[in-house]
Amino acid sequence: MTPLTELWQAAITWLATHAVTPTVHWLDIAQAAGDPREIAEAVLIAGLQLFLIAGVMRPLESLFPAERWSDRRLTTVDRNYTLLMLLGLFPLFSFLVLMPFASMLGGGPAAEEATGLKHWVPWFADHPVALFLVYYVVYDLVYYWMHRAQHVIPWWWAMHSMHHSQRQMSCWSNDRSHYLDGMLQSFILATVGLAMGVEPSEFALLGLLSELVQNFSHANVRLRLGWLGRVGERVLVGPLFHRHHHMLRDPERPTRHNCNFGQVLPWWDMLFGTALYTDEPVRPTGVSDPEVDADNERGLVAMQWHTLKRFWGAFRRREGWRLGDVSFGPGYRPIHDDDGAQPQPAAGAAAVTGTAGAAPTAPGSAASAPRTSR
Repeated sequence: MTPLTELWQAAITWLATHAVTPTVHWLDIAQAAGDPREIAEAVLIAGLQLFLIAGVMRPLESLFPAERWSDRRLTTVDRNYTLLMLLGLFPLFSFLVLMPFASMLGGGPAAEEATGLKHWVPWFADHPVALFLVYYVVYDLVYYWMHRAQHVIPWWWAMHSMHHSQRQMSCWSNDRSHYLDGMLQSFILATVGLAMGVEPSEFALLGLLSELVQNFSHANVRLRLGWLGRVGERVLVGPLFHRHHHMLRDPERPTRHNCNFGQVLPWWDMLFGTALYTDEPVRPTGVSDPEVDADNERGLVAMQWHTLKRFWGAFRRREGWRLGDVSFGPGYRPIHDDDGAQPQPAAGAAAVTGTAGAAPTAPGSAASAPRTSR
């Protein structure tokens, strides 16, 4: 194991021994609760994420805002999504679904011999740091292409568009997603992890590091990663780099925002021609499709329900399987932009978003990206 993994395991052991085990015995639920270490790991992941989001990223938004809002009304539902996900849904999904899924495919704690990369290249067994780095690069590459698919497959965009509808993108926005979309992503990433032979503790660390970077990249801050040196924004995805991915469609340049799909590493955007580095002022975030923009006026439950209807409206129709960029018409029918339909800017979006700051982003040029009109 890597030193970081060893430290993580030590923290899990301490918490399981001194907090989880006494608690489940006091509640007389030890047998039903399962392995205390699994509970401890879930608590650590949730606690660490919440501490860094609320204690570090949120104050940075007040000190260095990319946009100034008269109120943060629209961010409330994203905060609720994060709390619900970290403190309830994600641990339950991991225990009840992902772990049995891993065991069914021959991975997880039940695995009796080396699998994946350690089986194919035994050298990695003695070089855990190199192995973890390879895991992470492959994990991030899979996420990049999965993210590209979310934007080009209409029924998948019907779900993923909920994440993009936010006009007040903040450090809480990473967990703003439809739960069906989240399950689909989890199964894909878990399958790839099992194929590589990732151990449960390593997969948890992969997920934690990725989620923390994404929480930061969604933050409403004008900070650049230039303090890491000129190469900083070519090594990690930062807030301004990812903000371009969420920017509201520019009618004069309708393809410009279809960029910067990387989760943690911007390498894939640079390699596959979707990277956008620019000195222009940041643009407001959100979508132009009025049907999707309406998510901003809905609560958590209503947002999940309307997004599910949007997904089903696309999934059950031929247009929902035809690759391309769409908006949604009556009955949630996907309307392809290539057929001549263009969504009108959502009424009131700019007013709610506020005034964008003029902070410059990383210098460079915009690579040509696939056409969209979100």
